[in-house]
Amino acid sequence: MSLEKMIAAHPQVDAVTEELVLAARHAMLCSLFCTSCADACSAEAMDMSQCVRTCMDCADVCAATARLAVRRTGQDIDVLRTMLEACIKACETCADECSRHDNPHCQLCATMCRECAEDCRKALPKVR
Repeated sequence: MSLEKMIAAHPQVDAVTEELVLAARHAMLCSLFCTSCADACSAEAMDMSQCVRTCMDCADVCAATARLAVRRTGQDIDVLRTMLEACIKACETCADECSRHDNPHCQLCATMCRECAEDCRKALPKVR
């Protein structure tokens, strides 16, 4: 199934913004990575409470950003831009926290967060 096709099927969409679709897709995926990482962190022997919190916050921001990015009816560009900026900040913060830990789940999460932040950054100038 294609997210591009779903958005293009909307009666008020003239053209699909590929950068925004990619940002929405990665934000959705990043939300899942962060949720999984937070769960794995909670099973670690050492205190990972800050990493758990950062991952959970990032997961929530990413999920909300993805949902706003695919809504096309009566959209509020200022709110969408603010969410993309918040997603960039949450992802950068989470990537910084996760990169402090050597375990594989944190390393994967940090990589996904950096990719998501970059895609949101690329989408910002395209949001009009």
